[in-house]
Amino acid sequence: MICKNKNTNQENCNCTYPCSRKGMCCECIRYHRSMEELPACYFPDDYEKAYDRSIANYIELKQQGKI
Repeated sequence: MICKNKNTNQENCNCTYPCSRKGMCCECIRYHRSMEELPACYFPDDYEKAYDRSIANYIELKQQGKI
């Protein structure tokens, strides 16, 4: 897939996991939705590094005021 915004997206992507979807947000979102997760960009950098992209984790962090 060709993404005309890939370079800009990569500059703003906080994901630390090496994968083929980096910079292709539509592919990243599709992948994480299929896993019932959210992409790294929904999480602050320090929580993204834990790789817990679950929706439950996002809700918990949101309720704690960490997001």
